Amino acid sequence: MKSDLARSNPQTLCLHPNELDRRRIERAIKNRKRYRYVTPEVQPIADGYLILSPCCSRNIDPEGGVIDIAKLEFKDKRRCWWLYHKDHEIGHWIMHGEYQSLPQILDLLNEDPERRFWQ
Repeated sequence: MKSDLARSNPQTLCLHPNELDRRRIERAIKNRKRYRYVTPEVQPIADGYLILSPCCSRNIDPEGGVIDIAKLEFKDKRRCWWLYHKDHEIGHWIMHGEYQSLPQILDLLNEDPERRFWQ
């Protein structure tokens, strides 16, 4: 049952970001296939999460600085997730796809068969 606050104004109830899912993402990406020797960071952003990591390949940042890996946004009205990868050459986020569940995204991030995220 929804709280009185949620019933009176459904716009005030934000599902994401939340600490539980932030930690869930952190745990899940420890199982990634690429760049397992760096420690990524998951930061809360409006309606989702940003994954950052040191650039150990030096492909993006020759100095090995922290780079954007992925952006996850929860679209409440559509009840789905939008996943973005960063085009580091132009400095913009590119929508990778729409997903029905967070586990689908986490599986994709861990496998990353096209090397869109872990470059």
